[in-house]
Amino acid sequence: MSTRHAPLAERLRPATLAEVIGQAQVLGEGMALRLAFESGTPHSCILWGPPGTGKTTIARLMADAFDTDFISISAVLGGIKEIREAVERAQQSRDGLSARRTLVFVDEVHRFNKSQQDAFLPHVESGLFTFIGATTENPSFEVNSALLSRAAVYVLQPLDEAALAQLIAKARALDAVPPLDVAAAKRLVAYADGDARRLLNTLETLAAAAQQERRTEIDDAWLLKVLGERMRRYDKGGEQFYDSISALHKSVRGSDPDAALYWFVRMLDGGAEPRYLARRLIRMASEDIGLADPRALRMALDAADVYERLGSPEGELTLAQCVVYLAVAPKSNAVYTAYKQVRALVKKDGTRPVPLHLRNAPTSLMKDLDYGKNYRYAHDEEDAFAAGENYFPEGLENSVFYQPQPRGLEIRIAEKLRELRARNAAAR
Repeated sequence: MSTRHAPLAERLRPATLAEVIGQAQVLGEGMALRLAFESGTPHSCILWGPPGTGKTTIARLMADAFDTDFISISAVLGGIKEIREAVERAQQSRDGLSARRTLVFVDEVHRFNKSQQDAFLPHVESGLFTFIGATTENPSFEVNSALLSRAAVYVLQPLDEAALAQLIAKARALDAVPPLDVAAAKRLVAYADGDARRLLNTLETLAAAAQQERRTEIDDAWLLKVLGERMRRYDKGGEQFYDSISALHKSVRGSDPDAALYWFVRMLDGGAEPRYLARRLIRMASEDIGLADPRALRMALDAADVYERLGSPEGELTLAQCVVYLAVAPKSNAVYTAYKQVRALVKKDGTRPVPLHLRNAPTSLMKDLDYGKNYRYAHDEEDAFAAGENYFPEGLENSVFYQPQPRGLEIRIAEKLRELRARNAAAR
């Protein structure tokens, strides 16, 4: 296949590390994966991230950087037979005249069962080949601990809007797609949802349709027409998306489980990423429920973990269960309110020195300067409470930010705080 007729994703695949768009958290100067490239010595690793974030590209670049043979295995289509063939090829490369090293790349490694994953272990340990696994699932759950312990894990993130816009610009530079107006480009970036492959495949669809209709520009209305109902309903960057998440959040806050479920399912049906919804549920548990029911945050975290284990559509039921729990839980924004107050204070306030009695004194000089002097160790006092002790810097003594609400567990927290504050007042 000529380069001109290759898929757009292949034509734009980076040939060097400098051409990779995004993933600065692992590929930027001084970052872990960048340092691995620069070391000159390959090592086994797991590339964990959503679809279209560059896992295959990075594996190919590693093979080029270290001048190794590259063997790719799909865990969806392959099995023990393909693993054996890879081992044989690696042995031939090692024992041949060129004595070349081999990099074995396993895409969707989480699809291999335990025995298939175990088949790699002796060859990774012997150094026959470098193992690179790519997965969209949490490797803590999906990759055998023995294999995982022998591989570094690098976490790839969805591409941000700027990175996706760069990809559109690169496609335009190849004349692979007609110009897009600002609204169409923005909508397309939102639709891609951090997935470079999805963006480029959609661009190819648009380019083919534009050529057929002899269009010289792609505008927003025509883009909606070509991509159909799903694009119209899932407008991640637009007002409808944010209105919907607002409605879900306010339904949970308003303790209406039925409405909350409705907006949750509406967003799923419209194409919203379940992981995004899981993150919002974690936020709701902290912002609107807080210490009135601390189990809510644990429920949200567990629901997010279960979704990572099961994926769609099975994992969505656990998220729905969390939505209902959060809606019916007692509500308190006391911690959220106190946190905002303290942030505002710290932002406008000066840098107050830490009181001497609260400072650590690991050296004799610090002790001579009275660091830690007269500090009262709470565990040595009645009820493990140093009544009257001050933990604020000078000028902020007796400040109160956290005011528990008369709901759920915060009823008991309020009682406890009243008692402790009364003891403080009496001691002072």
